[in-house]
Amino acid sequence: MQAASTATGRAGGRSSDRVLEVLLYIVAVLLLIVLIYPLYFIVIASFSDPSAVGNGQVWLFPRGFTLDGYKELLKHENIWIGYRNTILYTVVGTAVGLIVNVSAAYALSRKDLVGRKAISLFFIFTMFFSGGLIPTFLTIRDFHMYNTFLVMVLPFSVVVYDIIVARTFFQTSIPGDLWEAAQIDGCGNLRYYVLVVLPLSKAVISVLALWIAVGYWNSYFNALIYLKNPNLYPLQLILRNILITNQMQSSLGSGEAANIALRLANMMRYSVIIVSTLPIMCLYPFVQKYFNQGVMIGAVKE
Repeated sequence: MQAASTATGRAGGRSSDRVLEVLLYIVAVLLLIVLIYPLYFIVIASFSDPSAVGNGQVWLFPRGFTLDGYKELLKHENIWIGYRNTILYTVVGTAVGLIVNVSAAYALSRKDLVGRKAISLFFIFTMFFSGGLIPTFLTIRDFHMYNTFLVMVLPFSVVVYDIIVARTFFQTSIPGDLWEAAQIDGCGNLRYYVLVVLPLSKAVISVLALWIAVGYWNSYFNALIYLKNPNLYPLQLILRNILITNQMQSSLGSGEAANIALRLANMMRYSVIIVSTLPIMCLYPFVQKYFNQGVMIGAVKE
């Protein structure tokens, strides 16, 4: 009798575990749908007639399939200038950001760094307090970076949050014994950092590279404030100007011309999102395998 009751208890436990597992899968699928559907809707809306989108007729598939939004958007030649500039800003800015932030994080992770706590507090202080927009603008102007390529990649390359994440990664994942062994072999600080630490830090470096690249790719406010030469505008600012221009034309016009301009503006609204986000989304699969590992290892602060 006791064995039978034990077997029954185990069977009941297994069935309850299966029910819980099924419920978790259902919740996970629902969350996935909630997260992915907005992006999917933008894709199908960019190929749909704007009147169908406005009337709520677009749910799962495009209605009134058309490519007019993309055709009208690609008529603007300055889009390719924006792509070129954004790619340059992203590549150079990501490289500079990694060099600056990862190097600072490694230095702060070393216990033999003199004044390490004071320097860390100084970095953290800047996360909560800053000089503001006007002092920053005056500083950039005095350093002769206003309206230059450098203003998009140098002044804002230091990100304290990235430094904290990378510093915690170095403290928790790089054994101190490696440095002692390297010293015995005659390895100096710089050589140890380049040949030992960096190869062991691919996970956190990949995550930081993705974060920094996405930030540069989506940036438009700095360009709006510190650039006046259209040939230096990034893609996001050019797309913003195109949308504003089309909306102004539709609001200032009248009759059939205004209706056509309004229709094109509504169609381009979704096309702009796809054009601006697709390239950076293609980058994610290449670093996805490092993403969870790097975030979780570097997420716990001291």
